Amino acid sequence: MKSTAEIRQAFLDYFTDRDHRLVKSASLVPANDPTLLFTNAGMVQFKDVFLGAEKRPYSRAASSQRCVRAGGKHNDLDQVGYTARHHTFFEMLGNFSFGDYFKREAIQYAWDLLTTVFELPAERLWVTVYQTDDEAYGIWKEVIGVDESRIVRIGDKAADKPYESDNFWAMGDTGPCGPCSEIFYDHGPDVAGGPPGSSDEDGDRYIEIWNLVFMQFDRSADGKLNPLPKPCVDTGMGLERIAAVLQGRHSNYDIDLFQHLIRSAGEATGYADLNSPSLKVIADHIRACAFLIADGVLPSNEGRGYVLRRIIRRAIRHGYKLGRKAAFFGGMVTPLAEVMGDAYPELQQKAEFIQSTLAGEEERFSRTLEAGMNILKTVISESQEGDGVIAGQQAFVLYDTYGFPLDLTEDVAREHNLTVDHRGFDEAMQEQQARARQAGQFKSQTQITADVLKDLPETVFAGYERLVCEDAVVAAILSEAGQRVERLEQGDSGILILDRTPFYAEAGGQVGDTGNIETEQADFRVRDTQKIAGVFYGHYGSVQRGTIEVGMPVSASVEAQRREAIVLHHSATHLLHAALRDVLGRHVEQKGSLVAPDRLRFDFSHPAALSEEQLEQIEQLVNRQIRRNAEADIKHMAYDDAITAGAMALFGEKYGDQVRVLRFDDFSVELCGGTHVGRAGDIGLFKITSEGGIAAGVRRIEALAGEAAVTWMEKIERQQKTLSAQLKAAPDQLQQKVQQLLEANRSLEKQLVQLKSQLASSAGEDLLGQAVEINGVTVLSAQLEGADAKGLRDTIDQLKSRVALLIVVLGVQDGEKVRLIAGVSQSLTDRIKAGDLVNHVAQQVGGRGGGRADLAQAGGTQPQHLSSALRSVSDWVTEKL
Repeated sequence: MKSTAEIRQAFLDYFTDRDHRLVKSASLVPANDPTLLFTNAGMVQFKDVFLGAEKRPYSRAASSQRCVRAGGKHNDLDQVGYTARHHTFFEMLGNFSFGDYFKREAIQYAWDLLTTVFELPAERLWVTVYQTDDEAYGIWKEVIGVDESRIVRIGDKAADKPYESDNFWAMGDTGPCGPCSEIFYDHGPDVAGGPPGSSDEDGDRYIEIWNLVFMQFDRSADGKLNPLPKPCVDTGMGLERIAAVLQGRHSNYDIDLFQHLIRSAGEATGYADLNSPSLKVIADHIRACAFLIADGVLPSNEGRGYVLRRIIRRAIRHGYKLGRKAAFFGGMVTPLAEVMGDAYPELQQKAEFIQSTLAGEEERFSRTLEAGMNILKTVISESQEGDGVIAGQQAFVLYDTYGFPLDLTEDVAREHNLTVDHRGFDEAMQEQQARARQAGQFKSQTQITADVLKDLPETVFAGYERLVCEDAVVAAILSEAGQRVERLEQGDSGILILDRTPFYAEAGGQVGDTGNIETEQADFRVRDTQKIAGVFYGHYGSVQRGTIEVGMPVSASVEAQRREAIVLHHSATHLLHAALRDVLGRHVEQKGSLVAPDRLRFDFSHPAALSEEQLEQIEQLVNRQIRRNAEADIKHMAYDDAITAGAMALFGEKYGDQVRVLRFDDFSVELCGGTHVGRAGDIGLFKITSEGGIAAGVRRIEALAGEAAVTWMEKIERQQKTLSAQLKAAPDQLQQKVQQLLEANRSLEKQLVQLKSQLASSAGEDLLGQAVEINGVTVLSAQLEGADAKGLRDTIDQLKSRVALLIVVLGVQDGEKVRLIAGVSQSLTDRIKAGDLVNHVAQQVGGRGGGRADLAQAGGTQPQHLSSALRSVSDWVTEKL
């Protein structure tokens, strides 16, 4: 039996032996692609290559890409653990051709690997082709020799929707697309299900193991398929699926990798039945969670972080279901690293950080679960008093907010002879899923279709050396909608793509440049610069005068003062990163950044808030490097050589084989494509303005550099001088003066509390004169002037201390609002509750309230009715007594 690790390696070895470049798995956070929530297929990192926008020094590639499908369009989270093949995380084995080989070779490679290397019986393999793809059909039949009975043509799902088929792949509504050929494995007649294309194809007997995509067309907006000049191949084979087949297993969860994790999950939870779906959930979810955290995603309440939090909490819930109440999930990182650490060393390198992140989330979730149990008790009490049914919306809130799965709520409900409204729960779930899909629609990115790319050379960036290009040419113009046009008139907005440009396009946290693109007759104001499809620099803006046309020679000028301010903040960011690692430890890693003309923002991994002393150390260390004035040494080298030399790669960035390395002496060495100072001393001054937490284990520092820092310091100095004048104290005596004022203020506040208490006591004596007696109970309702909430409570307490049997309501008009308070002696609360009484009065003044049986408060918005509402108290009490 081949292990999963051996199968992965055998696949990669097969294709590297056939001149394919072995490409490492990309991050689960797609680089420079805001259209995707997560990397969900092997082709994602090659997307711009398939579009023709990115050129690589190889035309064949192979990879084992880690993928996550647990949010947005691809979301089967609730099925994971209960089926044989659903996962949140999986590995996609793939081989790719960028205008090199095509259908014949791709099919031959796949067949040879499966039948010769993996030794699968040929008679157990079925294939599908798109209904009109005679070429692929012919290769399978004539070249490979597959019997016609095991070659299935798959058509469109509906006659009015051409090319919408399981065997026709498209990158989008327009752009590269083409037919595909899927390979299925027949598990045999002992398993239910029919062959692909049959009425019972959804059974488990025939399992798709490999999909060969043949990108040969460019689909235009009108639906027409235009042949691509260089057809490509994109294949994908799930490692877990092929491992199950090769290991003679029907379920992915029975392969060696998962069995190790399931056994570990059983030990961690103390649960012996290794067939438990809950253990499968935990084994699956630790992979997704660990790799997402390793790639910089952290639990939060939005976006990717929200998906991660849901996965973590689902795993913890299943631990609770197995009886494990103590923290356990973080401990699953160790067995995961044992089976996947060789292929993905980052699991071992970041194990401690991953574990601490999971432990922190477990602690937070345990508090949430406790709060949820209290909410559930209230829901049960209300349902018992009602119709005996827990409302679907309430069950959903327990699920969505407090992590209670429906079956847990149902279990507790059954213990109290209650049922749950399933239909209402499902409706609330559907509404939430609709909101999630909407939220999962990441902002769209301007795409250039393949027909534009055929004759468009990539933009040459000249902005490292100069801020003005007087010899640039307009290579292409896009409308605001991203369509190619020939010209823009005065007042039009659009995107200019030049053959060369000094404008830096947003990347690595550095914002895009602004400026002007001009001729003698026209002026285009650039408000932002963004990369399009990886290698084209899009200048976003509008025509201020004249007409801009394709092919026109232009002069492109960056706004120099703004660029200079950006440069200072970017270089200061590198020094800050190094200083953080020096002061806090080598565990510090960048988790995000913003480099703008007016400030810098730096997010980094660290488990605790920074002390004032640490912040001072960091700031002093950066300013010391600025004074040392080291030269910014920039070199280009191979990526692996740069990492070996100690350069740090920044979070979320996409690097090629050749990288740009920025060094300030031995203090800071990082990969960076941004613009920087010539020497560290050019930064001038560095000042930290704030530090705080933004997520579990992630801190954020905001800081200023250069003139922005000087301006901030001058502002602080002016404020200090103003305070000195107002407090009549020298600057070095301000702290002492403020301390004196604070102590005096505290003393006055104590005196005020005592005076209010005395006033409440005297007011109570006066008010009792307005009370009436009803059936032996003293009843009082009165309106006071200027009393605050505490004053009202004190007055109630004073009155209760004087009268044994008392019912009282006090009201205050505060502008256009009403404040009410009701008090009832404890011995009377079995007959009259303060909450009922205060609500009786509040409803008459446009409000509502609540509280304890002996004391309740309320508010209202109709002060004109306050007097009559208070007069109604006696009648209401008489009726109740």
